[in-house]
Amino acid sequence: MAQFKPHIPPESTIKDFSIRALLVGAVFGILFGSANAYLGLRVGLTISTAIPLAVISVALFKSFEKIWGKASILEANIAQTTGSASSSLASGIIFTIPALFLWGFEPGMLQIGLLGMLGGMLGIVFMIPLRRFLIVKEHETLPYPEGTAAAQVLIAADTGGSKARFVFEGLGIGAVYKGILSFAQLFPSEISIHIPGLKKGELGLEATPALLGVGYILGFRIAAIMVAGGLLSWLGIIPAIAHFGEMVQQPMFPETEKLISQMSAAEIWTRYVRYIGAGAVAVAGIITVFKSLPTMINSLKIGIKELSPKAMALVSSRIRTDRDLSFKVVIGIVLLFLVVSISTHMVVGLNQTLTTRIVGSLAIVFFAFIFVTVSSRIVGLVGVSSNPTSGMAIVTLLGTSAVFYLMGWTDPLSKTAVLTIGTVVAVAASIAGDISQDLKAGYLLGATPERQQASELFGAFSSAFFIALAVMTLGEVYGFGSREIPAPQATLMKTVVDGVLQANLPWSLVLIGASFAIVAELLSVPSLPFAVGIYLPLSTMTPVFVGGVIRHIVEARNQRHETDIASEQTNTGVLLSSGLIAGEGIMGVLIAAYAFFVGAKPGGLPFGLHGMSGDVTSFIVFSTLGYFLFWLATKKKVE
Repeated sequence: MAQFKPHIPPESTIKDFSIRALLVGAVFGILFGSANAYLGLRVGLTISTAIPLAVISVALFKSFEKIWGKASILEANIAQTTGSASSSLASGIIFTIPALFLWGFEPGMLQIGLLGMLGGMLGIVFMIPLRRFLIVKEHETLPYPEGTAAAQVLIAADTGGSKARFVFEGLGIGAVYKGILSFAQLFPSEISIHIPGLKKGELGLEATPALLGVGYILGFRIAAIMVAGGLLSWLGIIPAIAHFGEMVQQPMFPETEKLISQMSAAEIWTRYVRYIGAGAVAVAGIITVFKSLPTMINSLKIGIKELSPKAMALVSSRIRTDRDLSFKVVIGIVLLFLVVSISTHMVVGLNQTLTTRIVGSLAIVFFAFIFVTVSSRIVGLVGVSSNPTSGMAIVTLLGTSAVFYLMGWTDPLSKTAVLTIGTVVAVAASIAGDISQDLKAGYLLGATPERQQASELFGAFSSAFFIALAVMTLGEVYGFGSREIPAPQATLMKTVVDGVLQANLPWSLVLIGASFAIVAELLSVPSLPFAVGIYLPLSTMTPVFVGGVIRHIVEARNQRHETDIASEQTNTGVLLSSGLIAGEGIMGVLIAAYAFFVGAKPGGLPFGLHGMSGDVTSFIVFSTLGYFLFWLATKKKVE
């Protein structure tokens, strides 16, 4: 096999590490990370920001070229690597931390930021020994889609940064749209209709730009599987419960007050279907982990080999593009984590004993190392947006909860310990998937791995407390578990920990959900997106499906054209979609900040539309946005 040749030769002395690259990456990383935090709290999904950050970095460097001189393509790669750390860090935090607030514990920004920072640092350093195996040796078999796409964008934009305008257009549209929905409240964001003849069967649409963009990025197949799970819940399970439950003349567990006949569709979903969805998501996550066991074992073997004196002696003789951070840094950061975690109450729960802190800290290191390996391999095949971070967090919580239960630690404070352990592991797994994509991009470009790893550490360190601030502000204004930010993943984590430590889960419902996940796997349907569809409201899945349908139509139409043109048109839609997501997310955080500092939520305009006229207006505006996305992704004429 011929030796791979990167875009920039290894012997090149081109500048690749600079303060401006770090600062640009950190600033935009905080913005996109805050947007990802908002998106995750809304729908339980986050996306990779590698591609829009790559585009923005090149565009910004070119715009200010006369002021601070010409920047190299590798500097843009460092900026993108630095910025993307914050988005993955946000994923781990929002999947777990809101559960603490739902229990009535309110950790401060210092503790949340510290959990995110330490988890991020563990995820990065645990990935270092795996780079040569996953990125170099498996180059032909692991495509790392976002990393490869980011490298292509940087190479293409190195001669012209015009593509950046699509990201900024999306940012503007997404921000204005969100402002109209949540600040001015000109028309409603959610539309629903009852299905005649189907008891309590409803279809819903959350007409927001972020969910449309998510669907376009995920593509038709995953979006269709997710909406299929939602349709099963709202057109199958809920009507079935309503039909048979109306004959029951007493509240049915876990409900203790209302009869099923007295419940709305939304109440049935909250009290019954969410447990079914929780069981489906938990088992789907466990299945995903077991399917990754061969990868995990192989990667662990490679990582152990890297610790041998012979392997470490080769470090100094390696070429620039094959040089990682010293293994002393890996050991040092792990030891630093253990010292901080064991000696303080900031990491493993609140007011825990020394024994609990030791057990919890060792559990973090154990699960983090395992799931960093799993995550780094999985994203090489399916991308960051499909990384089952929540499944890994669930397995961590189940394992830790079982240990705590056996040791008799079942009090409320022990629940916080389990949750914070899950937080650090979730952040580590999430950021490991992110740096894997970045290292793939760097491998294709000819970057220096040790400098990428250092910039990712800086990105995690610099953004952790800003992401914590964004999450706390959103929770303070809207309330975790509210309609605006239901925090579905964190609610699921809370359910898992409560169920194991207090033995109060409605296991029949959970096992029904588990059976759905197993059946999906037997039918070769990815169980995790299907389970997420069951767990989340159908109204959030519908716009995701619309975005996937648009992507499918665009790709089908472009198949008649040349490959390069079709790829460029699809990428245009991806860039605009990334901007839509970021724009809505950033505006959501700004609105929350406004409400936090002013002390009141936006009241909306007095002439805002409601009822049928509001629903029709919302549908028309959303449809117009969908058509604009389609038009922009197909408007390039073939010459």
